[in-house]
Amino acid sequence: MTKQQHPLMNTYVDLEVSGKALPLRGKLVDMGQDILVIHNGQQFVYVPIIHLQQLRAVSTQENLNIIVPPETVFEHPNDPISYRKILMNAKGMFSELYITGNQSIHGYLTSVMNDFFVFYSPVYHSVIVSLTHLKYLIPYNPNATPYTLTPEQFPLKPSPLTLARTFDQQLRKLVGEFVILDLGENSNKIGVLKGLDQNMVELATAGGNPVFLHLDHVKTVHLP
Repeated sequence: MTKQQHPLMNTYVDLEVSGKALPLRGKLVDMGQDILVIHNGQQFVYVPIIHLQQLRAVSTQENLNIIVPPETVFEHPNDPISYRKILMNAKGMFSELYITGNQSIHGYLTSVMNDFFVFYSPVYHSVIVSLTHLKYLIPYNPNATPYTLTPEQFPLKPSPLTLARTFDQQLRKLVGEFVILDLGENSNKIGVLKGLDQNMVELATAGGNPVFLHLDHVKTVHLP
């Protein structure tokens, strides 16, 4: 099976990605049916195509300051790439994720399930991330560690959670727990998970008031 070709392959592009105010810029080096890869001069950036709002060529003059990329991190040069394959290959590698809000999170991808994965971070600990809400993934150099922590300071720990196969089943396992949704970007997304019914997630917030969110709009879940 041959790699998917695109008219802008091996040229410099700007990517408009959901949730990001500024475009991602780099050389388009690979594309599969559900993910594409650019090199930004320092790192490979893996972007699920579901969040690609616009892809456009960068003018020749603007290209001059971008470094020619090395070989891609994970895949064999002739193998087609896929979102799931990239996630499986990234397990155990120090990586940066962008999901929501104004900042990325850094850590290690530890498990990949049917429609979510688990990411272990020094800041958030084990974060359950819906596959549909990852905006991009940047794997770091194999020798890099988060915040220059040593392996002793930040050992790669297995998730303390008992993992389900799907995101909704995982939330059901957490009913009754104090949870933080979407990295706590909104105080109404922090509270006790009361239930999940007909794709509506119910939280009890600090004041005891019920808040309901549609499951499709829940990006991440983690425990404090």
